Amino acid sequence: MPVAPRRRRPPDDLPAGQRWTDRVPAGPPAADDRFPPHDGPLAAPPPPDPWAAPPPRSRPEPPAEPTGPRRGRSRRLRRRAVRVLLAAFVLQALVLVSLRWVDPPTTAFMLADEQGAVQQSVPVEHVSRWFLAAVIAHEDQALPYRDGAFTWDELSGRAEAHLRGEEDPSGSTIPQQVAKNLFLTPSMSVWRKAVEAGLAAELSLVLDDRRVLELYVNSAQLGPHVYGICAASWYWFDTPPSTLSADEAVQLVGLLPSPGHVQRAPGGGLDFDVADGLGWLSRSHVLNAQARVPRHLAERGFQPVEDAGVEGLAQDQPDTDDDCSERPEEVAELIAAEGTG
Repeated sequence: MPVAPRRRRPPDDLPAGQRWTDRVPAGPPAADDRFPPHDGPLAAPPPPDPWAAPPPRSRPEPPAEPTGPRRGRSRRLRRRAVRVLLAAFVLQALVLVSLRWVDPPTTAFMLADEQGAVQQSVPVEHVSRWFLAAVIAHEDQALPYRDGAFTWDELSGRAEAHLRGEEDPSGSTIPQQVAKNLFLTPSMSVWRKAVEAGLAAELSLVLDDRRVLELYVNSAQLGPHVYGICAASWYWFDTPPSTLSADEAVQLVGLLPSPGHVQRAPGGGLDFDVADGLGWLSRSHVLNAQARVPRHLAERGFQPVEDAGVEGLAQDQPDTDDDCSERPEEVAELIAAEGTG
């Protein structure tokens, strides 16, 4: 038997005049907060448009600068590095400028000589013009006529030859050799050559040709443990540098490329019969100088020396306390120790 639906009771607070009905009102159902609408967050996204422009790429954010103690420490390190570089530059400039008047008491090459060095400086005016002319002819004929320490063509040519492992086509100029003798080491690396070129360029800015030549003849190695023309002239030929003959001068400049494989002969002179067996090397350089330099001396005479700023003759100069007119004690002791007096 069918059961009749149960009718709902009218509410007690039904307003007066309003008719009660228990039927469900027609129309859309009331919204239920428990179920989101069809187009809400849970609705499926629309398909992408294949013709739409791609979204712009976002640039990566730059790294944040350090803050706090880390940033302060970085700034202090930069300031300290700048101060060190500035101090080194000022010190280097002061040393180079001081060379206009001060003869260096030693050089990097002399300090590297483990058995000690014998050297004494002498003013260039008290050096034989034959020796000065032979040095220019053998080492750097363009010294009195070139602006600066070298030409860029020569420098680039030497660098390219070094990188290809070929022989040096021109050799170092006298300003470059002065920079090397005073401040650097005998190594042959590219970096040392670059530093040498920079120092030589600075030397040529603060020193004239006369002073560069004077520093060179007083610092060049001219024998085992013998440096400078004052010690060399007395050691090899028992004579002051002012009285060196043309032949003696040529022999000495021949030792410049290889000064370590020769010894003093008894009574003076060069002896290439040395214990290391490399006397032929030094002898070959001396023979090469004897074949080339006298021709330049005959053609130019002392003119290049005068053009470098050294005038007059050595024997015409007044005597001074530093003219090397007497044998230095260190040279006498060396000759006595060798027994070649």
